[in-house]
Amino acid sequence: MATNAIPTVREPQAPLKTFVNEAFQNFTNSAVKANMQEALRLVESELGKEYPLILGGERVYAAEKIVSTNPANPAQKIGVHQEAELAHVEQAVAAGEKAFQTWSRVPVQQRVQLLLDVAKLVQQRKNEFCAWLTYEVGKNWAEADADVAECIDFLEFYAREALKLDRATTPIQFPGEKNTLRYIPLGVGAVIPPWNFPLAIMAGMTMAAVVSGNTVVLKPSPDAGTIASRFFALLEEAGMPEGVVNLCQGTGDRVGAALVANAKIRFIAFTGSKKVGLIVHETAAKTQPGQRFIKRTILEMGGKDAILVDADADIDAAVEGVVASAFGFSGQKCSACSRAVVDAHIYDVFCDRLVERVEKIKVGDPVENFAMGPVVNKIAFDRVLNAIETGKMEGRLLTGGEAFANETGGYYVKPTVFADIAPNARIAQEEIFGPVLAVIKSQNFDEALDIVNGTEYGLTGAIYSMSRERLDRAAQEFHVGNLYLNRKCTGAMVGAHPFGGFNMSGTDSKAGGGDYLLLFTQAKSIAEKQGVIDESDQMPKPNGI
Repeated sequence: MATNAIPTVREPQAPLKTFVNEAFQNFTNSAVKANMQEALRLVESELGKEYPLILGGERVYAAEKIVSTNPANPAQKIGVHQEAELAHVEQAVAAGEKAFQTWSRVPVQQRVQLLLDVAKLVQQRKNEFCAWLTYEVGKNWAEADADVAECIDFLEFYAREALKLDRATTPIQFPGEKNTLRYIPLGVGAVIPPWNFPLAIMAGMTMAAVVSGNTVVLKPSPDAGTIASRFFALLEEAGMPEGVVNLCQGTGDRVGAALVANAKIRFIAFTGSKKVGLIVHETAAKTQPGQRFIKRTILEMGGKDAILVDADADIDAAVEGVVASAFGFSGQKCSACSRAVVDAHIYDVFCDRLVERVEKIKVGDPVENFAMGPVVNKIAFDRVLNAIETGKMEGRLLTGGEAFANETGGYYVKPTVFADIAPNARIAQEEIFGPVLAVIKSQNFDEALDIVNGTEYGLTGAIYSMSRERLDRAAQEFHVGNLYLNRKCTGAMVGAHPFGGFNMSGTDSKAGGGDYLLLFTQAKSIAEKQGVIDESDQMPKPNGI
């Protein structure tokens, strides 16, 4: 494709319908269950394949490999991927720069259609992607289905938001002028997604950048490289021009660090730990020789999320909300509840009912759709067990507290609950990212608010209370980016719950919200004075005059 040739991409054939979230599947339905089982068999037959880097459309293989494995059965290879070298990073950025010259000029309607086409392909292969999520990162069927549904939602939502942004106007028209406001793309950026939502977040960050007219170097997590490769295949199938997205697999300390430091990378969209996110932010802030712009960072860095259970709460509802938030996907969500702050008047009853409910959670292979599966890898397994040992010194173990024995060597940890934890204890302050819950007693509502706000994070939180006054106070004083009243603190829905946190939880980027695409664009104001141009002077004049 010539450098100055604008790619041909389909335009929407009709006005888009109002956005509606993708429906979740009901796996208790025998037909739905059978379809999922068939998808698992299909994916099992595809395990262990090797996937290349894809840089400007070129398939590239490297000397070093990254092998992703099944956390429920670590001996089982899911995919073999390339560990990119520094030269590959440069090649990827160059391909993105070249593609930007044309992709940035493609009409927004055509960029939108690419997202819609990809969304349709994901819908058609929903269970297949669910199965990849189950095998590669250990999600049970419902968690996998939610991940795929969120991916579809991001694609559909950002498509519509891009059209809205294209229709932006200035607040007023100044007399005698024609005033316009355009949101133009930034350039080539790095997208570094996490392993815990390896389809939804990966696709959401990547395609938000793409629909805004940018090009991307995508560096997936080494724990979820296969899912990224399978999604990239759908981008190609949908007709994405070469170089618009470049798949550059590798480790964070080598490939990720090189991308963030590259002088030609205009923005970095990152989701991951606070430690790495702060390194990304610091590195991006250092201007490189020849760099003519300030790099933009879009960061989501985790949390130490709390559910406040007030004295008048519906205890059973609060228990269900805490358990779902704390142990869904083995607590491996930045939104997961890792602290339950419970009023002293109901503390003992709450703890008794909590233990009874947690001990009903069945742990096992997510392929067989157990309620709770493994943590993602050996590093996470050791980290969680170390945190549990700390918890045993800081509080009272109510249930769990050890690995879950299994024949395949899977990285299973029993759902674990500690009571009588001090607000400043390590397991009440440090993000564990596993199935460990700290229960903290509060003497009154004021103290409870102090406790829930008493960490460096501010991502999600919830409160269970029957008091309108206290719910309203929480809305004002519970300092998190996503607050939920009388419901669990996980499960943000695209469009309804724009997602992003305060403090050390990131830049409050609000994924799935109406202002998210602004992060991938820059505003250009254009003012044209009216009545200046004489149109007759612009017409060709006959020969001889």
